[in-house]
Amino acid sequence: MNLSVRHMRAFTALASLRSFTRAAEHCCLTQSAFSALIANLESDLGVKLFSRNTRNVELTAEGQAFQEIVAHLLPETERALAEMRDHVERRKGKVALAALPSISAGILPGLIARYSAAYPGIAVHVEDVASTVCLDMVRDRKVDFALCAAASPSVDLDIEVLARDTFYLICADGHPLARRRHLEVRDVIDLPIIGFERNSSIRQHLDAAVYPRQWRRGHQVNSLSTAAGFVAAGLGVTIAPTLALYQFRIAGLRAVPLTLPINERDICLARRRDAADSLAAQAFIGLMREHLPPAVQAMAPPPAGKRAR
Repeated sequence: MNLSVRHMRAFTALASLRSFTRAAEHCCLTQSAFSALIANLESDLGVKLFSRNTRNVELTAEGQAFQEIVAHLLPETERALAEMRDHVERRKGKVALAALPSISAGILPGLIARYSAAYPGIAVHVEDVASTVCLDMVRDRKVDFALCAAASPSVDLDIEVLARDTFYLICADGHPLARRRHLEVRDVIDLPIIGFERNSSIRQHLDAAVYPRQWRRGHQVNSLSTAAGFVAAGLGVTIAPTLALYQFRIAGLRAVPLTLPINERDICLARRRDAADSLAAQAFIGLMREHLPPAVQAMAPPPAGKRAR
């Protein structure tokens, strides 16, 4: 039995209009094509649905029973097809992603706004978590994909580098290094640094960059905003990547470019190898590939010599 929406629509039209001519016109079919469709339906069901004479078309008892079935089945089928068309044409759907807090608060809101303007019916859900948690959420299928830092490919994950950022010393305007145009590790390695907790992707990169040497840590904090407050209060300096610089746009602070032995940090897209991206997710990923690299570049401060006076 191959019952299609076309069969059900043709049956409904004939049951309502009781005329092959008018029902064929209603379905935008020739009368011969319409008659063949009804004949095919009756053949598949193995029963006559209509009794015909030269004047009238009437439902048989089996036709009346089938009419009750189609009255429930056709609207639900059409609703389901319309729902799928909405997903295919990206009018409905959901995207769930995990991202570093620095990305979630800095670049991601602009990307979401751009995406929502193009696809207003698609909901975007964001989990702002540490890089290792991002990867776990992808593996556990809690999100469609993740934006994380410097992740290594694995048997279960595809890792794609979308952009790279570099690092800056953040200090008060009155600090001896504040007027430097550029710094090397030797300039800062002995300074007491306001550092971050062990799960922080920033700390992991900084520790790997100077290994086997170690940074001097004056204070340890959990968030970039706390580090900014500490620096502004004169409690020390910190080191932050380009993506985090928006957190340090406080009067009296200066960001000085710093070259590290491992100077660039990868910003990566992580996806499960065994999963097919939804159409909604594909659209968001395409937008990130296009707009994330220039957005990262735009977050970098101008060179010291080009700052507004």
